[in-house]
Amino acid sequence: MTTRLRKLITRLALLGIMILVGSSIPMTISASSKPIIVGSKSFSESKTVSEIYALALEHAGYKVVRKPNISNSVVFRAVKTGQIDVYPEYTGTIVEAYLKKSANGKSASQMASLAQNGVKKDGLVTFNYAPGDNRQGIGMRTSVAKKYNIKTLSDLQKNASHIRFVSQGEFDKRADALPGMNKKYGKYNFKSHKDYDDSLKYKIMSQNKGDAAPVSTTDGQLATSKFTLLKDDKGLWSPYNLVPLVNKKAAKSHPKMEKALNQVDAKLTTKQLTSLNKKVDVDGQNYKTVAKNWYNEHVLN
Repeated sequence: MTTRLRKLITRLALLGIMILVGSSIPMTISASSKPIIVGSKSFSESKTVSEIYALALEHAGYKVVRKPNISNSVVFRAVKTGQIDVYPEYTGTIVEAYLKKSANGKSASQMASLAQNGVKKDGLVTFNYAPGDNRQGIGMRTSVAKKYNIKTLSDLQKNASHIRFVSQGEFDKRADALPGMNKKYGKYNFKSHKDYDDSLKYKIMSQNKGDAAPVSTTDGQLATSKFTLLKDDKGLWSPYNLVPLVNKKAAKSHPKMEKALNQVDAKLTTKQLTSLNKKVDVDGQNYKTVAKNWYNEHVLN
């Protein structure tokens, strides 16, 4: 064998090794470098928390793709099928809406366990749930609440004849809504009871056309002095704690995801969520700006 032929064979062998090694590198990198797709529903709290999640994951070293404003009817299927990898959900929504199980009388930890165990069959996992609890509630104009010394749902029932109730069709019929209130607290004989589009409830009350309405307990308007959240003193409504709902494959291929999101959720109290929503829905700030400012102040500092 000539020297020239030996050199050629050596070069070909080295080229073959480089090709084999080179072909294996993308497979090694792809799992860790694949962007995490962070989704959200279409309301302010979901979008703001989703952006906070995205910032936390980027700070952990991951690439992130944002997919906000996903319809409620498809978001659960989107995370199951891997169209998104994670989005902010609520323990109560998982249990009642997706798993179709009763949440009556469940504590926050019990609800979280039901949610965690229930989604395993769909290839999903939940991380730690946040103390922030966005459950059903009743809000009132503060001036009217003070006038009749109404602080609880029991107080509201006793003074219902003075109160104009601002409702919407679903709340009047849902078993855990007004019918549940009537069953748990006694019949609410309101002075008036009119249905409006749910998005108008605070406007109607601000215009002095109504006094009380169904609300979510983290609504931004409840952080103002104009409105007061009544205490559910007999425990009618179940906990709806914020929790990351995650595609299991994505969680496995991005091992720092859980720690990053748990660090965020530990600081998202009901008060914090309400404050975030106020900045977006009442003060008119952009949710991305609100999320960035909150993350810088509460997580990075």
